[in-house]
Amino acid sequence: MNIRKKFLANGLFFVMAMWLSSRLLIAITMLLIAPLFPTSSAGVAATFSWDVFYAWDSFWYERIVTSGYDFSSQVKEMHAVAFFPLFSLLSRIIMFIGLPFKVAGILVNNGAFLAALIILYFWVQELYGTSTARWATATLAWCPYSLYGTVIYTEGLFLLCTTSALRAFDKKQYIWAAFWGALSTATRLPGVALIPAFMFVSWKERRGIKAYIASLTVGLGISLYSLYCQIKFGDALAFIHAQKAWRGDATGFAWEGWWKMLMQITVGPTNFKSGYIQDPLYPLLFLIIIGNGCLLWRFRLYLGMIKFRYGLYFLWLLLWLLTGDELVKIALVFGGIYLLWLSRAKIPLVTVAYGFSSFALILNTGITASAERYTYGIISLSMAFGLLLARYPRWGYLIMYFFGILMFTFSIRFARDLWVA
Repeated sequence: MNIRKKFLANGLFFVMAMWLSSRLLIAITMLLIAPLFPTSSAGVAATFSWDVFYAWDSFWYERIVTSGYDFSSQVKEMHAVAFFPLFSLLSRIIMFIGLPFKVAGILVNNGAFLAALIILYFWVQELYGTSTARWATATLAWCPYSLYGTVIYTEGLFLLCTTSALRAFDKKQYIWAAFWGALSTATRLPGVALIPAFMFVSWKERRGIKAYIASLTVGLGISLYSLYCQIKFGDALAFIHAQKAWRGDATGFAWEGWWKMLMQITVGPTNFKSGYIQDPLYPLLFLIIIGNGCLLWRFRLYLGMIKFRYGLYFLWLLLWLLTGDELVKIALVFGGIYLLWLSRAKIPLVTVAYGFSSFALILNTGITASAERYTYGIISLSMAFGLLLARYPRWGYLIMYFFGILMFTFSIRFARDLWVA
């Protein structure tokens, strides 16, 4: 009995359980349930094959592995150079043992995601204890956008590199911080958010010359890729110029995009598009849900916390069913900023600086597409959310249930080549 209790209490067992259970939900949904749905006009039919894990950006990583990088001055066309090399390089190494790209890409992303969960768990446990570590790990594993830690994308690898870099810098292990930081900037452009975060903490805490050197060394990954682009294409910033094919000339905060999203949530897509109240039922339902939420809050002491909690949860589900992904997106992005601000004195300074640096990048791309997926990649939020849910665990269980519902629906959509994030 004592051995069993110790095994269940083991942190590694908990991480494995969170990883395996969430990945099983994704795999079963994509391989067994998604194929039951008919083919839509916008997507493809899901099949019981590796193809369900391959969509959207996955194509570009395979193209890099099989055909190398391409770029031309016709930046309105999409080019593979927009995607950073580390994920494709690791996939190519795995392929040397005879595995096809799709299998290799899945192994790289899932293995890296598991490693990221392990590092996060033991880091948070050192700082705050087992309860917070469990909630932080559960948040990262069960957040619906962790789907991208299983399909052929770079989320798992990026989370591994950034989490390792932040932990090493927080513990003043500067060689490891520089190593993992350089890998981060070789994986994805948002990895550069580590540089101002490290520099700020080096100055704020007067850490010395080693910390500044480690901060600058983080840029080695993107610098080497830039050098490659200069040699091969004659354009050191080819990876930035190529991204114009996806976002055009848009820069800065996407006021129009966020405003459109907010209006679609409040008045409905049909009414927003037409410019007048063409569908009165939508805003009426929205007002009824919000009004009932206000009444619940007003009479929460009379109802008791259990009825209040479940009532609010039920209203949130209704609101999500009415508004769709836009509600989740705005809640994650702007709610994440607010949560990071509230947690600024509780989580390590380097994670706070990295979080705000990452948000500065995300909100100044000129577009809103994939903002929620990039926000999920900010490990600071999982740590802050872990602290919050450790304090309010009953809310945490309800949130995890909602995450599971979203993960199920997202998995079906991705398997059918429909847009998720």
